[in-house]
Amino acid sequence: MTELAKNIAKDLLQIEAVFLSPNEPFTWASGLKSPIYCDNRITMSYPVVRADIAKGLAEKIKETYPDVQVIAGTATAGIPHAAWVADLLNLPMVYIRGKAKDHGKGKQIEGRIFKGQKMVIIEDLISTGGSVLEAADAAEREGADVLGVAAIFTYELLKGKARFAEKNRELVTLTNYSTLLEAALESNYIEESDVTLLQNWKKDPENWLNK
Repeated sequence: MTELAKNIAKDLLQIEAVFLSPNEPFTWASGLKSPIYCDNRITMSYPVVRADIAKGLAEKIKETYPDVQVIAGTATAGIPHAAWVADLLNLPMVYIRGKAKDHGKGKQIEGRIFKGQKMVIIEDLISTGGSVLEAADAAEREGADVLGVAAIFTYELLKGKARFAEKNRELVTLTNYSTLLEAALESNYIEESDVTLLQNWKKDPENWLNK
């Protein structure tokens, strides 16, 4: 656990972008019961936090993808972070729609990219990875060379890891579920007795309540 990862995790907890509730789980839109709820859109309202996130993402991108030529944000949550990162890196920025427009040129990318342009896609949150991987495929259909994905947070779910591996897509994140649990325990946000239950969810999200 790096200092940056821990600090971002603590920030997300402090501004209530992330809630942990092992004993009264949330219900996701998919119907899945989860002890965690994450809404990183809230970070937009906190200038210091969003600046730290942008700086952290920019540094990770420079380190991991030094050849990047354009920053893309996923619609809608990735767009503001992509804009801030592109500004820090002095790079062009575009965003990728959830689906192609049904009028005009029918494009899925807003902004201008060139054939072969090396792209990093920014997402706010990785769960199973489906939407951002679809965005990467769409970008490549329109001519981009997608180097990888950079995100603020990942649940570290096995399904998500498998999907990225299957697509041979690289992912870097500022922080993750394991670090969040450590930060939450240090901050007395959760009790030691909650940790096993929370860890079980990551291992088996569909059956963790039965263990």
